[in-house]
Amino acid sequence: MKIYVPLFLLLAFWCQAGFGQTDTLSPVNTEDLGDLLEDFFQNQEEESDFDYNAILENLEAYKRRPLDLNRADFEQLQYLGLLSDLQINSLLDYRAQAGKLISIYELQAVPGFDLASIRRILPFVKVGGDLDDFQISPAKMFLQSGNDLMLRWTRVLETQAGFAPLAEGESASRYAGDPNGLFVRFRRSFENRLSIGFNAEKDRGEEFFAGSNRQGFDFYSAHAFLRNLNKTVKAVALGDFAVSFGQGLTIYNGFAPGKSSLVTSIKRRGAPLRPYTSVNEADYLRGGGVTLAFAKNWETTLFASVKRTDANVLEADTSDTNDEAREFTSLLISGLHRTPSEIENKNALTQITAGGNFRFNSRKGLIGVNFLFNRFDKNFQPSDQPYNRFRFSGNQLINGSLDYSKTYRNIHFFGETAMSDNGAWASINGALIGLGKFANLALCQRWFEKDYQSLFAQPFAETAGGQNESGFYTGIEIKPFKNWQLSAYLDNWQHDWLRFGVDAPSAGHEYLLRATYSIRKKLEVYAQFRKETKEKNAPENETKTDFLTPVERSQARIQLAYKFSKTLEFRSRLEWSFYDDQILPQSSGFMIYQDVIYKPLSFPVSFSTRFALFDTDDYNNRIYAFENDVLYAFSIPAFYGTGSKFYLNARWKIFRGLTLEARYAQLFRQGDEGIGSGLDLIEGNSRTDLKFQIRYLF
Repeated sequence: MKIYVPLFLLLAFWCQAGFGQTDTLSPVNTEDLGDLLEDFFQNQEEESDFDYNAILENLEAYKRRPLDLNRADFEQLQYLGLLSDLQINSLLDYRAQAGKLISIYELQAVPGFDLASIRRILPFVKVGGDLDDFQISPAKMFLQSGNDLMLRWTRVLETQAGFAPLAEGESASRYAGDPNGLFVRFRRSFENRLSIGFNAEKDRGEEFFAGSNRQGFDFYSAHAFLRNLNKTVKAVALGDFAVSFGQGLTIYNGFAPGKSSLVTSIKRRGAPLRPYTSVNEADYLRGGGVTLAFAKNWETTLFASVKRTDANVLEADTSDTNDEAREFTSLLISGLHRTPSEIENKNALTQITAGGNFRFNSRKGLIGVNFLFNRFDKNFQPSDQPYNRFRFSGNQLINGSLDYSKTYRNIHFFGETAMSDNGAWASINGALIGLGKFANLALCQRWFEKDYQSLFAQPFAETAGGQNESGFYTGIEIKPFKNWQLSAYLDNWQHDWLRFGVDAPSAGHEYLLRATYSIRKKLEVYAQFRKETKEKNAPENETKTDFLTPVERSQARIQLAYKFSKTLEFRSRLEWSFYDDQILPQSSGFMIYQDVIYKPLSFPVSFSTRFALFDTDDYNNRIYAFENDVLYAFSIPAFYGTGSKFYLNARWKIFRGLTLEARYAQLFRQGDEGIGSGLDLIEGNSRTDLKFQIRYLF
């Protein structure tokens, strides 16, 4: 503390001197996504991964070449990803009645557009300007494209158990590779229409040009993508790509947020076919796809994928050499191949995925028919547990669905109903309602049968997979006074069958309340309370049969963000967490942190830094906190125990197009149990992460 406090004061004093002009090559601000990501991790009970690089890359392209609001159609405005369907229809109606916008400030006259919405889209849109040449050839696009090269190195400075030398006579497993993490990314793109690129990644502990990775990196990904070639060819994808249909009951690749403080963001949205540009080694397809417009308002998307994926494969217990006679017990999504067992599971399975949709898409509504086929070269046989009774098994699965959306006046309806090839159903339906200029309401009902089966389902729900759940969600935003916004949601659900750690049908509910006070470009303060109650197996149960007990988890938060100038911002947060299973004593915890964010407009060096203190009774009271990081790398750690965290991110614009970034982060935790577990264990009370990244735009 004696070191950090003077450092903060010195940095705050020095930062007051920043002045200058805006740099259009500055990366998109990711801090506004912090709440969304914190809530995403808070809601996860099972192993999961996420990716929203595509969102950031899309916005970066619009920042370099803004979208013309006078010429954009419904689909282009939706692809921007920053406006609701009600706002899009309101803008199109305004254009039809009043003509083209004269100025960007005219958006204030469009129903449904408040100052917050307008400020959010300002960096990415324009009004008028040069006409875009939509007949430009792919060759000309390629020649006029910009290049983006990124190199990243990461390392934990302390020695983790997986990298420690074996003691004499010890036979424990170790990581096969070195403790360096490496990432290479190249992309050549023209606006949001053409993208060609590749990624290569080596995680810490994986071999590099040796052993199981004699080809170099552990993971390679490449893609070529073309959008709006002409009136017929809307999109073409080759290599690695992502697909999203409907509300996520059949397939939805990419980041799929759930309940959050953005209480009306409940609808799944996204282009059916998108390029894949991330390093998530599970949530993508590999092959090809195309979207065609074959008549007015009619489109079809077709795709096929063949890829190797990680899985736990059982050893054959007979002399049968047929690969399909073998079984696998789970699909693995971590993408880590460091130990002999992880290396053995790498690419152990071949998965064939094919599908498509046909949809009628107009400004006022959409209706689509979706189908999906999956086949493995081995049989899937989940563990023989009661909660897995209705889970998919075998080597082939077929899904079909019907999705829709319709806007009527101030109400936008949406939904999807799906069926798997065993005859089970799943359905989700919702409505977004504009209650005048100062209020919005979101409603969502879902009903997923316990035996509905889908491998890529990511609907808006309490649990992942679109199975064994029914519930109803209500969210509302109100702006009662100038500078004030009140947000709240209530969600009730039940599960008709057993789940992992829940040995009986169960139910739960959750609510969130949030009050925000803001002064434009100067101050934002909010207070938030969230409480979740769900049934789980009672702890320390000594009877023959598990029984359920309601488990309550509550969190309260106060956050303040204040901009001293255009270059300097302070952010402070205080958060409490409470956990009560009705049997063991109630536990609690808190976290407090202070951020300093310095982004000069002309000086080439910027930075963000944080000092945090936390104290929780146990892991049940863990608190997630979004941390600023280098571009396209994200940190949302869970804080538990007693300790502190400090990090410093620095960005140096060496010259136009060339940027060097660095991150230093150090975690201290009291106690002698070390930090981490298993082969990631550090025998000590500190963990130091170092990261360097260089990006060249040319």
